[in-house]
Amino acid sequence: MPLIGIMRNIPGEHIGAIAKKYAESGLTCLEITMNSPDAEKHITALASSYSGVLNIGAGTVCSVADLEKAIAAGAQFIVTPIINEEVIKICVSKEIPIIPGAYTPSEIYKAWSLGALMVKLFPAGDIKPGYIKEVLAPLNFIGILPTGGIGLENFTAFLASGAKGVGIGSQLFPKDIISRQDWSALAGIYAQFVRKYNAFKETPSGGV
Repeated sequence: MPLIGIMRNIPGEHIGAIAKKYAESGLTCLEITMNSPDAEKHITALASSYSGVLNIGAGTVCSVADLEKAIAAGAQFIVTPIINEEVIKICVSKEIPIIPGAYTPSEIYKAWSLGALMVKLFPAGDIKPGYIKEVLAPLNFIGILPTGGIGLENFTAFLASGAKGVGIGSQLFPKDIISRQDWSALAGIYAQFVRKYNAFKETPSGGV
């Protein structure tokens, strides 16, 4: 499932319940940002509880210090909002998948050339899906993962334009639903994303 759910500043007491509904829905990748409270503790707990079910990664890894903490916590992949060459090279040497952030074609190529698994196109909120198609015309060997401003209404449009995946934050973790602990409503949201993705897989050219 090429959707990465980005958990940022989620109340710690709710993370377990959210992850349970996330896994039950068929979604498979969760990222906990390192600038969230107790990020390392939650990465460790989820990586242990959902081994073989969810891929648990660390996001907002901006420095080697952040990376060392994420690796020690058991993060299975690393996401950054920037290009930090040292962070990328360490991940490559340790064979840890890394998705660094970039915006322009030159930045995207540089991140890939350093050994990125995919490149996070960030921020993607003001970018139309066609931007990805244009970038991939000469750089079709690079996997691009747009993040920021992606939601239920547009994520398949980005996939149809050639994105290898998408990063989604607030639409997968709406604060109002989480604050009232309405886990059935949250499960319904996850089911919507899964249904739309499965429909897209059946007709990728028309699943926008």
